[in-house]
Amino acid sequence: MLKYSLLGILLVATTVIIHAVGTTVWLRHLSIRFAGIADLHHLSRSLRILIGTIVVLTILHTLQIVVWALAYLYLLPENVLDTFEEATYFSFVTFTTLGYGDITLAGAWRILSGIEALNGVLLLGWSTALLFTVVQRTWKDMLRQDANNNK
Repeated sequence: MLKYSLLGILLVATTVIIHAVGTTVWLRHLSIRFAGIADLHHLSRSLRILIGTIVVLTILHTLQIVVWALAYLYLLPENVLDTFEEATYFSFVTFTTLGYGDITLAGAWRILSGIEALNGVLLLGWSTALLFTVVQRTWKDMLRQDANNNK
């Protein structure tokens, strides 16, 4: 069990690095791209920011899921997850905590899927917090611009 827990921790660290780098790069892009723009609340600009954020977060999570899928594909015994598609499907279901149950791991490998589910909950929560911050910032900029226009 310790071996699987350590492997899970290594995968968690890998996905956290992916998320940290990806979200930092995206936030820096937003701050450079939209710094000092007076009409930030303009609907099309706000939509580009929000949709861009959602797309970036979806790409990051998909990459993290693929990392887990590759680990399953190469580390599990033969005939557990036979194809990349099957490993990716299992990883998506586990990471998002859907837990359909049509594919399950046996024995000590089950600890790994539990760690992936915990990893998914934490990273999805991080993404929710980041998205909330982006929405809040967009909203505040809109209110500030409206107040300046009404003076």
